[in-house]
Amino acid sequence: MCRRYRCLVFLLAAALPLVYAQETAEGDPPSYTTPIWREALEGMVMGLPSVQAGTVVVVLDGGNLKTYTYGGDFLWDYFAGGKLAPYVTRSREGISYICGTDGIFIVINRVGRELWRLNLGAPLSAPVLVGWDGRLFIPFGERLICYTASGYPLWRKKLPAPIALAPKADNRGGLMMVLENGEFLSINPFGKTRFQLLPEVPAVITPLNSGKDSEDRGTTLVFYQTGTVDRISREPNGTQTLTSAVFPDLPAPPLAAVSRNNLVALTLKDGRVLLLSGSDGRLLWTGESHLRAGKTKDAGEEVLMLFDERGIYVLSRSGASGFTEDGRRLWILDLAGTAALPAFSDEGILFAGGEDWILYAYRTEHRTRSLPRSLYGPAPEGSYGLGKPPLLSWADYTFRFGDGDIDHRLERIREDIFAGRLGENEADYTGYLMELAGSFIHTPGVSAARPPVHVRHRIEGIRLLGYIGSWETIPFLSILLYYEQEPLVKTAAAEAIGRIGLDPDGIALEMFSAMLRPNTPGEDERILTAIAAATGALCRFSGPPLSNGGVKILTTLTGSGYPPKVRDQAKKELRSLSR
Repeated sequence: MCRRYRCLVFLLAAALPLVYAQETAEGDPPSYTTPIWREALEGMVMGLPSVQAGTVVVVLDGGNLKTYTYGGDFLWDYFAGGKLAPYVTRSREGISYICGTDGIFIVINRVGRELWRLNLGAPLSAPVLVGWDGRLFIPFGERLICYTASGYPLWRKKLPAPIALAPKADNRGGLMMVLENGEFLSINPFGKTRFQLLPEVPAVITPLNSGKDSEDRGTTLVFYQTGTVDRISREPNGTQTLTSAVFPDLPAPPLAAVSRNNLVALTLKDGRVLLLSGSDGRLLWTGESHLRAGKTKDAGEEVLMLFDERGIYVLSRSGASGFTEDGRRLWILDLAGTAALPAFSDEGILFAGGEDWILYAYRTEHRTRSLPRSLYGPAPEGSYGLGKPPLLSWADYTFRFGDGDIDHRLERIREDIFAGRLGENEADYTGYLMELAGSFIHTPGVSAARPPVHVRHRIEGIRLLGYIGSWETIPFLSILLYYEQEPLVKTAAAEAIGRIGLDPDGIALEMFSAMLRPNTPGEDERILTAIAAATGALCRFSGPPLSNGGVKILTTLTGSGYPPKVRDQAKKELRSLSR
Protein backbone atom coordinates (compact mmCIF):
# COMPACT_ATOMS: atom_id res chain seq x y z
CA MET A 1 0.00 0.00 0.00
CA CYS A 2 1.44 3.40 -0.91
CA ARG A 3 2.23 5.94 1.79
CA ARG A 4 -0.42 8.43 0.56
CA TYR A 5 -3.17 5.79 0.73
CA ARG A 6 -2.10 4.66 4.20
CA CYS A 7 -2.26 8.24 5.46
CA LEU A 8 -5.76 8.62 3.98
CA VAL A 9 -6.94 5.46 5.74
CA PHE A 10 -5.46 6.71 8.98
CA LEU A 11 -7.17 10.11 8.72
CA LEU A 12 -10.52 8.57 7.87
CA ALA A 13 -10.23 6.21 10.81
CA ALA A 14 -9.39 9.12 13.09
CA ALA A 15 -12.57 10.88 12.03
CA LEU A 16 -14.78 7.88 12.94
CA PRO A 17 -15.05 6.35 16.40
CA LEU A 18 -14.19 2.67 16.48
CA VAL A 19 -15.50 2.19 20.02
CA TYR A 20 -18.86 2.99 21.50
CA ALA A 21 -18.55 3.19 25.29
CA GLN A 22 -21.68 2.60 27.32
CA GLU A 23 -21.69 3.88 30.89
CA THR A 24 -23.14 1.32 33.26
CA ALA A 25 -24.91 3.50 35.82
CA GLU A 26 -28.59 3.91 35.04
CA GLY A 27 -29.48 7.31 33.68
CA ASP A 28 -25.97 8.13 32.54
CA PRO A 29 -25.97 9.06 28.86
CA PRO A 30 -23.75 6.97 26.56
CA SER A 31 -20.64 8.68 25.30
CA TYR A 32 -18.21 8.11 22.47
CA THR A 33 -14.70 7.16 23.49
CA THR A 34 -11.67 7.59 21.28
CA PRO A 35 -8.46 5.57 21.54
CA ILE A 36 -5.59 6.89 23.62
CA TRP A 37 -3.45 6.18 20.53
CA ARG A 38 -3.56 4.48 17.15
CA GLU A 39 -0.81 3.34 14.81
CA ALA A 40 -0.87 2.29 11.15
CA LEU A 41 0.47 -1.26 10.81
CA GLU A 42 0.85 -1.78 7.04
CA GLY A 43 -0.97 -5.07 7.43
CA MET A 44 -3.91 -6.76 9.15
CA VAL A 45 -3.59 -8.23 12.62
CA MET A 46 -3.89 -12.01 12.76
CA GLY A 47 -4.83 -13.57 16.07
CA LEU A 48 -4.74 -12.29 19.62
CA PRO A 49 -2.12 -9.59 20.30
CA SER A 50 0.30 -10.40 23.10
CA VAL A 51 0.62 -7.89 25.94
CA GLN A 52 3.51 -8.30 28.34
CA ALA A 53 6.54 -6.47 29.73
CA GLY A 54 5.08 -3.05 28.90
CA THR A 55 4.74 -3.85 25.20
CA VAL A 56 2.17 -5.15 22.74
CA VAL A 57 3.16 -7.51 19.92
CA VAL A 58 1.00 -8.28 16.87
CA VAL A 59 1.30 -10.80 14.03
CA LEU A 60 0.43 -9.30 10.63
CA ASP A 61 -0.88 -11.05 7.53
CA GLY A 62 2.20 -10.04 5.55
CA GLY A 63 4.52 -12.13 7.72
CA ASN A 64 5.64 -9.38 10.11
CA LEU A 65 5.80 -9.21 13.89
CA LYS A 66 5.49 -5.64 15.16
CA THR A 67 6.00 -4.32 18.66
CA TYR A 68 4.87 -1.11 20.36
CA THR A 69 5.11 0.23 23.88
CA TYR A 70 1.92 0.67 25.86
CA GLY A 71 2.29 4.36 25.08
CA GLY A 72 2.21 3.74 21.32
CA ASP A 73 5.93 4.12 20.53
CA PHE A 74 7.13 1.82 17.75
CA LEU A 75 9.93 -0.50 18.87
CA TRP A 76 10.75 -3.00 16.14
CA ASP A 77 9.47 -4.92 13.13
CA TYR A 78 10.57 -8.50 12.45
CA PHE A 79 9.90 -10.00 9.00
CA ALA A 80 9.69 -13.80 9.01
CA GLY A 81 10.22 -14.16 5.25
CA GLY A 82 6.81 -15.74 4.67
CA LYS A 83 3.27 -16.05 6.02
CA LEU A 84 2.82 -16.67 9.72
CA ALA A 85 0.33 -18.75 11.68
CA PRO A 86 -2.04 -16.46 13.63
CA TYR A 87 -0.42 -17.03 17.02
CA VAL A 88 2.18 -15.22 19.09
CA THR A 89 3.13 -16.20 22.64
CA ARG A 90 5.48 -14.27 24.87
CA SER A 91 7.42 -15.33 27.94
CA ARG A 92 7.72 -13.10 30.98
CA GLU A 93 11.10 -11.94 29.66
CA GLY A 94 9.36 -10.66 26.53
CA ILE A 95 10.58 -13.46 24.24
CA SER A 96 8.19 -13.94 21.28
CA TYR A 97 7.36 -17.36 19.85
CA ILE A 98 5.87 -17.51 16.35
CA CYS A 99 5.63 -20.03 13.51
CA GLY A 100 5.41 -19.75 9.75
CA THR A 101 2.76 -21.52 7.74
CA ASP A 102 5.66 -23.61 6.42
CA GLY A 103 6.28 -25.00 9.93
CA ILE A 104 9.38 -22.94 10.77
CA PHE A 105 9.20 -22.12 14.47
CA ILE A 106 10.99 -18.85 15.32
CA VAL A 107 12.09 -17.39 18.66
CA ILE A 108 12.68 -13.61 18.90
CA ASN A 109 14.01 -11.68 21.87
CA ARG A 110 12.45 -8.51 23.29
CA VAL A 111 14.49 -6.23 21.01
CA GLY A 112 13.46 -8.02 17.80
CA ARG A 113 16.50 -10.23 17.33
CA GLU A 114 16.06 -13.86 16.23
CA LEU A 115 17.52 -16.28 18.78
CA TRP A 116 16.87 -19.70 17.25
CA ARG A 117 14.51 -21.53 14.93
CA LEU A 118 13.23 -25.06 14.48
CA ASN A 119 11.60 -26.84 11.54
CA LEU A 120 8.45 -28.46 12.92
CA GLY A 121 7.33 -29.71 9.52
CA ALA A 122 3.82 -28.27 10.07
CA PRO A 123 2.42 -24.96 11.36
CA LEU A 124 1.22 -24.49 14.91
CA SER A 125 -2.27 -25.83 15.61
CA ALA A 126 -2.68 -23.62 18.71
CA PRO A 127 -0.64 -21.04 20.63
CA VAL A 128 2.54 -22.12 22.41
CA LEU A 129 2.31 -22.34 26.20
CA VAL A 130 5.24 -21.25 28.39
CA GLY A 131 5.91 -23.26 31.54
CA TRP A 132 6.92 -21.97 34.94
CA ASP A 133 10.63 -22.42 34.24
CA GLY A 134 10.54 -21.09 30.67
CA ARG A 135 9.97 -24.46 28.95
CA LEU A 136 7.81 -24.43 25.83
CA PHE A 137 4.82 -26.65 25.08
CA ILE A 138 4.48 -26.56 21.27
CA PRO A 139 1.37 -28.05 19.58
CA PHE A 140 1.44 -28.74 15.83
CA GLY A 141 -0.39 -31.24 13.65
CA GLU A 142 -1.17 -34.24 15.85
CA ARG A 143 1.91 -33.71 18.01
CA LEU A 144 2.96 -31.92 21.16
CA ILE A 145 6.63 -31.29 21.92
CA CYS A 146 8.38 -29.71 24.88
CA TYR A 147 11.59 -27.69 24.46
CA THR A 148 13.78 -25.66 26.77
CA ALA A 149 13.79 -21.89 26.34
CA SER A 150 17.15 -22.18 24.56
CA GLY A 151 15.94 -24.76 22.07
CA TYR A 152 16.87 -28.18 23.48
CA PRO A 153 14.24 -30.95 23.31
CA LEU A 154 12.82 -32.42 26.53
CA TRP A 155 10.07 -34.74 25.31
CA ARG A 156 7.55 -35.29 22.50
CA LYS A 157 4.08 -36.80 22.21
CA LYS A 158 2.18 -38.26 19.27
CA LEU A 159 -1.49 -37.43 19.81
CA PRO A 160 -4.12 -40.04 18.89
CA ALA A 161 -6.28 -37.42 17.09
CA PRO A 162 -6.19 -33.75 16.05
CA ILE A 163 -6.70 -31.08 18.72
CA ALA A 164 -10.31 -29.91 19.14
CA LEU A 165 -9.90 -27.52 22.09
CA ALA A 166 -6.55 -25.73 22.28
CA PRO A 167 -4.18 -26.58 25.15
CA LYS A 168 -4.78 -24.60 28.34
CA ALA A 169 -2.48 -24.21 31.31
CA ASP A 170 -3.60 -26.14 34.37
CA ASN A 171 -2.88 -25.26 38.00
CA ARG A 172 0.18 -27.49 38.28
CA GLY A 173 2.46 -26.09 35.59
CA GLY A 174 1.23 -28.52 32.93
CA LEU A 175 -1.56 -28.37 30.39
CA MET A 176 -4.84 -29.89 29.31
CA MET A 177 -6.62 -30.24 25.98
CA VAL A 178 -9.43 -32.08 24.20
CA LEU A 179 -8.98 -34.04 20.96
CA GLU A 180 -11.44 -34.46 18.12
CA ASN A 181 -12.09 -38.06 19.19
CA GLY A 182 -13.47 -36.79 22.51
CA GLU A 183 -10.42 -37.62 24.61
CA PHE A 184 -9.43 -35.26 27.40
CA LEU A 185 -5.65 -35.14 27.96
CA SER A 186 -3.95 -33.91 31.12
CA ILE A 187 -0.18 -33.62 30.61
CA ASN A 188 2.22 -32.71 33.36
CA PRO A 189 5.39 -30.62 32.75
CA PHE A 190 7.45 -33.78 32.26
CA GLY A 191 5.16 -35.33 29.67
CA LYS A 192 3.22 -37.79 31.85
CA THR A 193 -0.19 -38.03 30.22
CA ARG A 194 -3.56 -39.04 31.61
CA PHE A 195 -6.46 -39.76 29.25
CA GLN A 196 -10.19 -39.48 29.90
CA LEU A 197 -12.80 -40.29 27.25
CA LEU A 198 -15.66 -37.78 27.24
CA PRO A 199 -19.16 -38.49 25.90
CA GLU A 200 -18.64 -35.80 23.25
CA VAL A 201 -16.32 -32.92 22.40
CA PRO A 202 -17.23 -30.19 24.90
CA ALA A 203 -17.69 -26.50 24.20
CA VAL A 204 -15.37 -25.33 27.00
CA ILE A 205 -13.03 -26.75 29.64
CA THR A 206 -11.45 -24.94 32.55
CA PRO A 207 -9.33 -26.02 35.51
CA LEU A 208 -11.08 -25.33 38.80
CA ASN A 209 -8.70 -22.93 40.45
CA SER A 210 -9.43 -23.15 44.15
CA GLY A 211 -6.01 -21.98 45.29
CA LYS A 212 -5.85 -25.11 47.45
CA ASP A 213 -5.16 -27.92 44.96
CA SER A 214 -1.95 -29.82 45.63
CA GLU A 215 0.46 -31.00 42.96
CA ASP A 216 -1.16 -34.45 43.11
CA ARG A 217 -4.78 -33.47 42.83
CA GLY A 218 -6.82 -31.14 40.60
CA THR A 219 -10.26 -30.71 39.13
CA THR A 220 -11.36 -29.73 35.63
CA LEU A 221 -14.87 -28.63 34.72
CA VAL A 222 -16.22 -29.70 31.34
CA PHE A 223 -19.08 -27.69 29.78
CA TYR A 224 -21.05 -29.10 26.84
CA GLN A 225 -23.11 -27.37 24.15
CA THR A 226 -26.24 -28.85 25.71
CA GLY A 227 -25.58 -26.94 28.94
CA THR A 228 -24.65 -30.02 30.97
CA VAL A 229 -21.50 -30.03 33.09
CA ASP A 230 -19.06 -32.81 34.01
CA ARG A 231 -16.24 -32.86 36.50
CA ILE A 232 -12.87 -34.56 35.97
CA SER A 233 -11.20 -35.17 39.33
CA ARG A 234 -7.64 -36.25 39.95
CA GLU A 235 -7.37 -38.57 42.91
CA PRO A 236 -4.40 -38.68 45.33
CA ASN A 237 -3.11 -41.83 43.59
CA GLY A 238 -2.96 -39.96 40.26
CA THR A 239 -6.00 -41.54 38.60
CA GLN A 240 -8.73 -39.48 36.94
CA THR A 241 -12.46 -39.94 37.34
CA LEU A 242 -15.27 -38.43 35.27
CA THR A 243 -18.49 -37.65 37.10
CA SER A 244 -21.53 -35.53 36.44
CA ALA A 245 -21.03 -32.25 38.23
CA VAL A 246 -23.62 -31.12 40.76
CA PHE A 247 -24.07 -28.00 38.62
CA PRO A 248 -27.52 -27.17 37.26
CA ASP A 249 -27.75 -27.17 33.46
CA LEU A 250 -26.72 -23.89 31.90
CA PRO A 251 -29.55 -21.77 30.39
CA ALA A 252 -27.64 -21.38 27.09
CA PRO A 253 -24.59 -22.93 25.43
CA PRO A 254 -21.27 -21.67 26.82
CA LEU A 255 -18.72 -19.70 24.79
CA ALA A 256 -15.92 -19.39 27.35
CA ALA A 257 -15.11 -20.09 30.99
CA VAL A 258 -12.45 -19.11 33.51
CA SER A 259 -11.90 -19.90 37.19
CA ARG A 260 -10.39 -18.26 40.26
CA ASN A 261 -10.65 -18.86 44.01
CA ASN A 262 -13.15 -21.71 43.57
CA LEU A 263 -15.40 -19.48 41.47
CA VAL A 264 -16.26 -20.12 37.82
CA ALA A 265 -17.20 -17.35 35.38
CA LEU A 266 -18.89 -18.23 32.08
CA THR A 267 -20.01 -16.33 29.00
CA LEU A 268 -23.04 -17.79 27.25
CA LYS A 269 -24.12 -17.47 23.63
CA ASP A 270 -27.06 -15.28 24.62
CA GLY A 271 -24.61 -12.67 25.93
CA ARG A 272 -25.02 -13.34 29.62
CA VAL A 273 -22.12 -13.68 32.04
CA LEU A 274 -22.58 -16.04 34.99
CA LEU A 275 -20.56 -16.48 38.17
CA LEU A 276 -20.97 -19.88 39.80
CA SER A 277 -19.66 -21.53 42.92
CA GLY A 278 -17.04 -24.09 41.95
CA SER A 279 -18.19 -26.44 44.69
CA ASP A 280 -21.87 -26.88 43.89
CA GLY A 281 -22.58 -24.76 40.80
CA ARG A 282 -24.73 -22.32 42.78
CA LEU A 283 -25.50 -19.19 40.72
CA LEU A 284 -24.01 -16.14 42.43
CA TRP A 285 -24.95 -13.52 39.86
CA THR A 286 -25.83 -12.90 36.22
CA GLY A 287 -24.71 -9.94 34.12
CA GLU A 288 -25.17 -8.71 30.58
CA SER A 289 -22.06 -8.43 28.45
CA HIS A 290 -21.49 -6.66 25.15
CA LEU A 291 -22.61 -9.91 23.48
CA ARG A 292 -26.23 -8.99 24.04
CA ALA A 293 -28.92 -11.25 22.63
CA GLY A 294 -29.62 -10.35 19.03
CA LYS A 295 -26.48 -8.21 18.67
CA THR A 296 -23.88 -10.95 18.43
CA LYS A 297 -22.29 -10.97 14.99
CA ASP A 298 -21.96 -14.75 14.98
CA ALA A 299 -23.43 -17.35 17.32
CA GLY A 300 -20.07 -19.08 17.27
CA GLU A 301 -18.02 -15.92 17.94
CA GLU A 302 -14.74 -16.62 19.66
CA VAL A 303 -14.61 -15.29 23.21
CA LEU A 304 -11.74 -14.93 25.65
CA MET A 305 -12.29 -14.47 29.39
CA LEU A 306 -9.93 -13.19 32.09
CA PHE A 307 -10.47 -13.43 35.84
CA ASP A 308 -8.03 -11.78 38.24
CA GLU A 309 -8.06 -9.70 41.43
CA ARG A 310 -9.47 -6.72 39.48
CA GLY A 311 -12.52 -8.56 38.16
CA ILE A 312 -13.90 -10.58 35.25
CA TYR A 313 -13.37 -9.55 31.62
CA VAL A 314 -15.04 -10.76 28.43
CA LEU A 315 -13.27 -10.09 25.12
CA SER A 316 -14.43 -10.74 21.57
CA ARG A 317 -14.05 -9.18 18.14
CA SER A 318 -17.32 -7.31 18.66
CA GLY A 319 -16.30 -5.75 21.95
CA ALA A 320 -15.29 -6.16 25.56
CA SER A 321 -16.92 -6.05 29.00
CA GLY A 322 -15.63 -5.73 32.54
CA PHE A 323 -17.28 -6.84 35.79
CA THR A 324 -16.32 -6.78 39.46
CA GLU A 325 -16.25 -10.09 41.28
CA ASP A 326 -19.51 -9.19 43.04
CA GLY A 327 -21.31 -8.65 39.71
CA ARG A 328 -21.20 -4.89 39.13
CA ARG A 329 -20.54 -4.08 35.52
CA LEU A 330 -17.54 -1.80 35.13
CA TRP A 331 -17.76 -0.95 31.45
CA ILE A 332 -18.81 -2.10 27.98
CA LEU A 333 -17.01 -1.37 24.73
CA ASP A 334 -18.61 -2.17 21.40
CA LEU A 335 -15.89 -2.67 18.79
CA ALA A 336 -16.48 -2.46 15.06
CA GLY A 337 -14.29 -3.65 12.22
CA THR A 338 -11.78 -5.59 14.30
CA ALA A 339 -9.68 -8.22 12.57
CA ALA A 340 -9.01 -10.47 15.59
CA LEU A 341 -9.64 -10.84 19.30
CA PRO A 342 -8.49 -7.81 21.32
CA ALA A 343 -6.05 -8.13 24.21
CA PHE A 344 -6.35 -6.62 27.69
CA SER A 345 -3.22 -5.73 29.64
CA ASP A 346 -2.55 -5.94 33.37
CA GLU A 347 -2.47 -2.13 33.30
CA GLY A 348 -6.07 -1.75 32.05
CA ILE A 349 -5.35 -1.02 28.37
CA LEU A 350 -7.27 -2.82 25.62
CA PHE A 351 -5.55 -3.33 22.25
CA ALA A 352 -7.55 -4.04 19.08
CA GLY A 353 -6.31 -4.55 15.54
CA GLY A 354 -8.70 -3.11 12.96
CA GLU A 355 -9.52 -4.37 9.49
CA ASP A 356 -8.30 -0.93 8.43
CA TRP A 357 -4.70 -2.02 9.25
CA ILE A 358 -4.56 0.16 12.36
CA LEU A 359 -3.77 -0.86 15.94
CA TYR A 360 -5.96 0.92 18.50
CA ALA A 361 -5.32 1.26 22.25
CA TYR A 362 -8.11 2.11 24.73
CA ARG A 363 -7.76 2.96 28.38
CA THR A 364 -10.74 1.21 29.98
CA GLU A 365 -9.62 1.45 33.60
CA HIS A 366 -6.71 2.66 35.70
CA ARG A 367 -6.35 -0.27 38.08
CA THR A 368 -3.19 -2.34 37.75
CA ARG A 369 -2.86 -5.95 38.78
CA SER A 370 -1.12 -6.47 42.12
CA LEU A 371 1.08 -9.47 41.39
CA PRO A 372 4.36 -10.74 42.82
CA ARG A 373 6.88 -9.36 40.36
CA SER A 374 10.37 -10.20 39.24
CA LEU A 375 12.89 -8.30 37.14
CA TYR A 376 10.71 -8.75 34.06
CA GLY A 377 7.20 -8.60 35.45
CA PRO A 378 4.83 -11.13 37.04
CA ALA A 379 6.63 -14.00 38.73
CA PRO A 380 5.73 -17.60 37.79
CA GLU A 381 2.70 -19.06 39.53
CA GLY A 382 4.73 -21.94 40.91
CA SER A 383 7.88 -24.03 40.72
CA TYR A 384 8.62 -27.50 39.36
CA GLY A 385 10.96 -28.14 42.27
CA LEU A 386 13.98 -28.68 40.02
CA GLY A 387 16.11 -26.20 41.96
CA LYS A 388 15.73 -28.38 45.06
CA PRO A 389 14.72 -31.78 43.73
CA PRO A 390 13.47 -34.50 46.09
CA LEU A 391 15.66 -37.31 47.34
CA LEU A 392 16.75 -39.57 44.48
CA SER A 393 14.82 -42.75 43.84
CA TRP A 394 18.15 -44.64 44.08
CA ALA A 395 19.56 -42.64 47.02
CA ASP A 396 20.03 -45.80 49.10
CA TYR A 397 22.11 -47.52 46.43
CA THR A 398 25.51 -47.99 48.08
CA PHE A 399 27.67 -47.99 44.96
CA ARG A 400 26.16 -45.08 43.07
CA PHE A 401 29.36 -43.02 43.46
CA GLY A 402 31.66 -45.63 41.99
CA ASP A 403 33.33 -44.49 38.76
CA GLY A 404 31.76 -47.27 36.73
CA ASP A 405 28.25 -46.57 37.99
CA ILE A 406 28.66 -42.82 37.40
CA ASP A 407 29.91 -43.39 33.85
CA HIS A 408 26.94 -45.66 33.13
CA ARG A 409 24.36 -43.23 34.53
CA LEU A 410 25.87 -40.21 32.81
CA GLU A 411 25.85 -42.03 29.47
CA ARG A 412 22.19 -42.94 29.89
CA ILE A 413 21.25 -39.36 30.85
CA ARG A 414 23.31 -37.99 27.96
CA GLU A 415 21.54 -40.27 25.47
CA ASP A 416 18.09 -39.34 26.78
CA ILE A 417 18.89 -35.60 26.67
CA PHE A 418 20.10 -35.55 23.09
CA ALA A 419 17.31 -37.87 21.94
CA GLY A 420 14.73 -35.51 23.49
CA ARG A 421 13.27 -38.17 25.77
CA LEU A 422 13.95 -36.88 29.28
CA GLY A 423 10.23 -36.97 30.02
CA GLU A 424 9.28 -38.27 33.44
CA ASN A 425 12.94 -38.86 34.35
CA GLU A 426 13.77 -35.15 34.29
CA ALA A 427 13.40 -34.49 38.02
CA ASP A 428 15.37 -37.61 38.95
CA TYR A 429 18.11 -36.83 36.44
CA THR A 430 18.33 -33.21 37.58
CA GLY A 431 18.64 -34.25 41.22
CA TYR A 432 21.36 -36.76 40.39
CA LEU A 433 23.36 -34.27 38.31
CA MET A 434 23.10 -31.63 41.03
CA GLU A 435 24.26 -34.11 43.63
CA LEU A 436 27.12 -35.20 41.39
CA ALA A 437 28.16 -31.64 40.54
CA GLY A 438 27.59 -29.90 43.82
CA SER A 439 30.14 -31.48 46.14
CA PHE A 440 27.88 -30.88 49.17
CA ILE A 441 26.68 -27.42 48.01
CA HIS A 442 22.88 -27.24 48.20
CA THR A 443 22.48 -30.95 47.46
CA PRO A 444 19.66 -32.21 49.68
CA GLY A 445 19.95 -35.69 51.12
CA VAL A 446 23.70 -36.00 50.58
CA SER A 447 25.60 -38.04 53.14
CA ALA A 448 28.83 -36.49 54.43
CA ALA A 449 30.34 -39.98 54.29
CA ARG A 450 29.97 -40.37 50.54
CA PRO A 451 33.15 -40.85 48.49
CA PRO A 452 34.54 -37.86 46.54
CA VAL A 453 33.40 -37.44 42.94
CA HIS A 454 36.04 -37.08 40.25
CA VAL A 455 36.28 -33.62 38.67
CA ARG A 456 35.57 -34.97 35.17
CA HIS A 457 32.26 -36.43 36.40
CA ARG A 458 31.31 -33.19 38.13
CA ILE A 459 32.05 -31.20 34.97
CA GLU A 460 29.95 -33.53 32.84
CA GLY A 461 27.08 -33.37 35.34
CA ILE A 462 27.14 -29.55 35.17
CA ARG A 463 27.31 -29.60 31.38
CA LEU A 464 24.23 -31.84 31.18
CA LEU A 465 22.32 -29.57 33.59
CA GLY A 466 22.81 -26.80 31.03
CA TYR A 467 21.14 -28.91 28.35
CA ILE A 468 18.20 -29.78 30.61
CA GLY A 469 17.82 -26.04 30.65
CA SER A 470 15.55 -25.19 33.57
CA TRP A 471 16.16 -21.72 34.97
CA GLU A 472 15.23 -23.18 38.38
CA THR A 473 18.79 -24.57 38.53
CA ILE A 474 20.35 -21.10 37.98
CA PRO A 475 20.62 -20.36 41.75
CA PHE A 476 22.41 -23.70 42.31
CA LEU A 477 24.83 -23.11 39.44
CA SER A 478 25.47 -19.52 40.55
CA ILE A 479 26.33 -20.60 44.09
CA LEU A 480 28.52 -23.37 42.72
CA LEU A 481 30.33 -20.87 40.51
CA TYR A 482 30.98 -18.50 43.40
CA TYR A 483 32.00 -20.90 46.16
CA GLU A 484 33.65 -23.78 44.29
CA GLN A 485 37.45 -23.97 44.46
CA GLU A 486 38.16 -26.08 41.37
CA PRO A 487 38.61 -23.75 38.32
CA LEU A 488 37.37 -26.32 35.80
CA VAL A 489 34.16 -26.86 37.77
CA LYS A 490 33.63 -23.08 38.08
CA THR A 491 34.17 -22.71 34.32
CA ALA A 492 31.66 -25.48 33.60
CA ALA A 493 29.08 -23.78 35.86
CA ALA A 494 29.42 -20.46 33.99
CA GLU A 495 29.10 -22.27 30.64
CA ALA A 496 25.96 -24.10 31.82
CA ILE A 497 24.35 -20.82 32.88
CA GLY A 498 24.99 -19.40 29.42
CA ARG A 499 23.55 -22.51 27.78
CA ILE A 500 20.35 -22.27 29.84
CA GLY A 501 20.09 -18.68 28.64
CA LEU A 502 17.52 -17.57 31.22
CA ASP A 503 18.20 -15.44 34.27
CA PRO A 504 14.84 -13.72 34.83
CA ASP A 505 15.66 -12.67 38.38
CA GLY A 506 19.20 -11.52 37.60
CA ILE A 507 20.72 -14.03 40.06
CA ALA A 508 23.54 -15.19 37.78
CA LEU A 509 24.51 -11.69 36.67
CA GLU A 510 24.61 -10.57 40.28
CA MET A 511 27.02 -13.41 41.04
CA PHE A 512 29.14 -12.58 37.98
CA SER A 513 29.36 -8.98 39.13
CA ALA A 514 30.32 -10.03 42.68
CA MET A 515 33.20 -12.08 41.28
CA LEU A 516 34.63 -8.98 39.56
CA ARG A 517 34.65 -6.68 42.58
CA PRO A 518 38.01 -5.17 43.56
CA ASN A 519 38.16 -7.02 46.88
CA THR A 520 37.50 -10.36 45.22
CA PRO A 521 40.58 -12.53 44.54
CA GLY A 522 41.62 -12.73 40.89
CA GLU A 523 39.93 -15.47 38.90
CA ASP A 524 41.33 -17.95 36.40
CA GLU A 525 41.36 -16.80 32.76
CA ARG A 526 39.14 -19.74 31.79
CA ILE A 527 36.52 -18.78 34.36
CA LEU A 528 36.46 -15.13 33.30
CA THR A 529 36.20 -16.06 29.62
CA ALA A 530 33.26 -18.34 30.41
CA ILE A 531 31.63 -15.57 32.46
CA ALA A 532 31.96 -13.18 29.52
CA ALA A 533 30.41 -15.70 27.12
CA ALA A 534 27.58 -16.53 29.55
CA THR A 535 26.86 -12.83 30.15
CA GLY A 536 26.54 -12.26 26.42
CA ALA A 537 24.20 -15.25 26.06
CA LEU A 538 21.94 -14.08 28.92
CA CYS A 539 21.81 -10.52 27.55
CA ARG A 540 21.01 -11.66 24.00
CA PHE A 541 18.17 -13.81 25.27
CA SER A 542 16.48 -11.41 27.66
CA GLY A 543 17.54 -7.92 26.58
CA PRO A 544 17.00 -4.93 28.90
CA PRO A 545 16.82 -4.41 31.82
CA LEU A 546 19.00 -7.50 32.41
CA SER A 547 21.34 -6.56 29.57
CA ASN A 548 22.02 -3.18 31.16
CA GLY A 549 23.83 -4.90 34.00
CA GLY A 550 25.40 -7.37 31.58
CA VAL A 551 26.92 -4.60 29.48
CA LYS A 552 28.57 -3.21 32.61
CA ILE A 553 30.10 -6.62 33.35
CA LEU A 554 31.36 -7.00 29.79
CA THR A 555 32.73 -3.47 29.74
CA THR A 556 34.61 -4.20 32.96
CA LEU A 557 36.10 -7.34 31.40
CA THR A 558 37.50 -5.33 28.48
CA GLY A 559 39.74 -3.46 30.93
CA SER A 560 43.52 -3.64 30.62
CA GLY A 561 43.80 -5.54 33.90
CA TYR A 562 42.27 -8.67 32.40
CA PRO A 563 43.99 -11.29 30.21
CA PRO A 564 43.83 -10.75 26.41
CA LYS A 565 41.60 -13.80 25.88
CA VAL A 566 39.08 -12.46 28.40
CA ARG A 567 39.13 -8.98 26.84
CA ASP A 568 38.63 -10.41 23.36
CA GLN A 569 35.64 -12.50 24.48
CA ALA A 570 34.04 -9.54 26.24
CA LYS A 571 34.49 -7.33 23.16
CA LYS A 572 32.99 -10.05 20.96
CA GLU A 573 29.92 -10.25 23.21
CA LEU A 574 29.52 -6.46 23.26
CA ARG A 575 29.64 -6.37 19.45
CA SER A 576 26.97 -9.07 19.27
CA LEU A 577 24.68 -7.01 21.52
CA SER A 578 25.10 -3.85 19.44
CA ARG A 579 23.98 -5.44 16.16
